Amino acid sequence: MQLGLIGDPVHHSRSPAMMNAALAAAGLSGRYRLLPTPAEALSARLAEVRAGMAGVNVTVPHKRRVVARLDEIDPVAAAIGAVNTIVNREGRLVGFNTDADGFYWALERDGLCSGEALVLGAGGAARAVVYALVARGWLVGVHNRTLERAQRLVEEVGGWLVVPQKLEKAVRRTPLLVNATSVGLGDPEASPLPPGVLPKAGAVVDLVYQPLETRLLREARAAGLAVQDGLAMLLGQGVRAFELWTGRPAPVAVMERALREGGR
Repeated sequence: MQLGLIGDPVHHSRSPAMMNAALAAAGLSGRYRLLPTPAEALSARLAEVRAGMAGVNVTVPHKRRVVARLDEIDPVAAAIGAVNTIVNREGRLVGFNTDADGFYWALERDGLCSGEALVLGAGGAARAVVYALVARGWLVGVHNRTLERAQRLVEEVGGWLVVPQKLEKAVRRTPLLVNATSVGLGDPEASPLPPGVLPKAGAVVDLVYQPLETRLLREARAAGLAVQDGLAMLLGQGVRAFELWTGRPAPVAVMERALREGGR
């Protein structure tokens, strides 16, 4: 069973450690590989998947680009407008979005379901997060530096727009804050929020996992808030993807251990 991750860049990903451990634990032969794929090579890479791979994960910048190139799109992925998992079904490439279910799975596991959230960002990850919450009846505010992108997300997926003038007030009153931007990626001192602006109570989730403890999470923890790092959602989406590819229950404990040890 040949699997992999397509995107650009992909060198930072911990998915190979997680997925190869899962394959071994399930007694399945095969390998999960990193497949760096610049935009101009995307069509050729999908042809490679179609010709001889069981499936792939998709990461930035291709989550939306692949949608029009696949044979079939799962309704959830279609609603989100982004694909992060492709399954090869006898030469037909079917697109799924396991980010949404993976994110909510992690929230439930850590007891962070409050029914109301503020999501920072408007990219593929943010769209999945907003969809996961709105589909379950949550009240969801959306903020992004580019207001037009946030407005488009709200119109297409759900929630309501939080403008810059109301951001600080919205952050302080929300019981769940989710950073779905790339701010903090590779920079432990960067934060998507001004200093001291945090929820008064509740939890903060940061989807960034390089570094594992971002400045946002560090400040939230110091303020006594519950926190969840980006590996939780990565595990959740990986569990769902593994089950789609193999038709077997995912070895969750094995995958989590490999995921968290893979960055050491």
